[in-house]
Amino acid sequence: MADYDTGLARGPANHQPLTPLLFLERAAQVFPDHLAVVHGAVRRPYRELRDRCVKLAHALARRGVGRGDTVAALLPNIPEMLECHYGVPMAGAVLNTINTRLDAATIAYILDHGEAKAVVVDREFMPVLRLALTQCAAKPLVIEVADPLAPAALQHETLGGVAYDALLAEGDASFAWPMPRDEWDAITLNYTSGTTGKPKGVVYHHRGAQLLAVGNVLSSGMSRHPVYLWTLPMFHCNGWCFPWTVTAQAGVHVCLRAVRGADMWRLMGDEGVTHMCGAPIVMATLLATPEAEKRALGTQVQFVVAGAPPPEAVLAAMREAGFAVCHVYGLTEVYGPSVVNEWHSEWNARPAPEQAALMARQGVRYLALEGLDVMDPATMQPVPPDGTTLGEVMMRGNVVMKGYLKDATATEAAFAGGWFHTGDLAVKHPDGYIQLKDRSKDIIISGGENISSIEVEDALYKHPAVAVVAVVARPDERWGETPCAFVELKPGATVTAEELIAFAKQRLAGFKVPRHVVFAELPKTSTGKIQKHVLRSQARGA
Repeated sequence: MADYDTGLARGPANHQPLTPLLFLERAAQVFPDHLAVVHGAVRRPYRELRDRCVKLAHALARRGVGRGDTVAALLPNIPEMLECHYGVPMAGAVLNTINTRLDAATIAYILDHGEAKAVVVDREFMPVLRLALTQCAAKPLVIEVADPLAPAALQHETLGGVAYDALLAEGDASFAWPMPRDEWDAITLNYTSGTTGKPKGVVYHHRGAQLLAVGNVLSSGMSRHPVYLWTLPMFHCNGWCFPWTVTAQAGVHVCLRAVRGADMWRLMGDEGVTHMCGAPIVMATLLATPEAEKRALGTQVQFVVAGAPPPEAVLAAMREAGFAVCHVYGLTEVYGPSVVNEWHSEWNARPAPEQAALMARQGVRYLALEGLDVMDPATMQPVPPDGTTLGEVMMRGNVVMKGYLKDATATEAAFAGGWFHTGDLAVKHPDGYIQLKDRSKDIIISGGENISSIEVEDALYKHPAVAVVAVVARPDERWGETPCAFVELKPGATVTAEELIAFAKQRLAGFKVPRHVVFAELPKTSTGKIQKHVLRSQARGA
């Protein structure tokens, strides 16, 4: 047997920590003059983007920010947010992107829990940060961004911090920024939604960020020099790692402060957008844009969607409008998307309803994810691939988080049995594709029978008047719980609760049919996910 270890030591010549930061250095070296960033009149090539990021790193380092320090960012999808994804970790620090829709008390908690040493803030969010700073012990350096594309009404008064461009002027583009000592070093900190209790701080490492970014290239079919429209918030799972993905392919980052139908169509037409990501609500916004505000697309746009599977009618409308849809699934704890509905070309010959049913499945693991299964959480054994047996989605691999910051108990529970427990319930089909049926907390138990809220929602989505629907449990004296449907109608559409219930009866077993229908605008997160915890509270009082 040959000895493959003696004299074959690991050293700097044959082993370097994986990190996505080198994607920018390579793009700037190989394609220095290729367009990197578009934001209004701003059109920066990769040479300039790289220099600005290194200047940011050096300026932070000169102000005492270094290894293990946290730099928070309260920013929309503007160039400075992209620069933070490189400049902050280039200083050795950890980037904490904060959801811009959070309240001041939650932001204060995050700043304290993450021990923010600095915070980069857009002038739009000065009022909420001002209030947050009065409620927390952290006293971070405030770095203020004045985006010229922000409406005048959103250019709030300064907090007396340092201007972002002035900070960059303190830095030197020749700064020899430090590589991570280990690829396990933290690169970013992302907080969960915190719908129950305090939000948890999810820690990403350089290795996982690099691998997931490359996984995105493969799963989204991204060739060299893509043009990516920033409809997905960069604060959400670091934009699913696409700040690094797009740069890896020397693509164009087309920035967008807010998701507006007319703005998206204009930028797609003007810039030749090839890729974009988002929740189904972004699709709905695109399709609902008045025809006069839409633009002809020069090329097919790859739309990577996560969340609830798009209804059949929406898929058809997206194809007709010039989009190819790729359905992915993931969580904050796995860097964003880590499961993809890998599409088979022969499925294109199937009838539209069958294609929609196939698209509704979450799919198979990313190449960057080593393990994916549906398991019985009590026995930790895989469920049979019969498409009906319910289990919990489990993952393991290099794109699973380091753990929860300062929460060993929650980390241990999440990793029990050597797998990451997602909390999502699913079935596994005979071909190995998984399909979500519910969050464990969203299962409705009626008379001892489990009802999948997703199954009920799928049935109601087939009604032509329904635009958005969410089904939650409503307490019932006899049955324990029964389904309650919250429904948004399409513009100009009308339907009564009785008509919808009758419609559902034609498609569902009797015990699964909603007993109550509430017509209202559904509460959503900043990424378009429906806030079922809010609806459950409303259903209890309905």
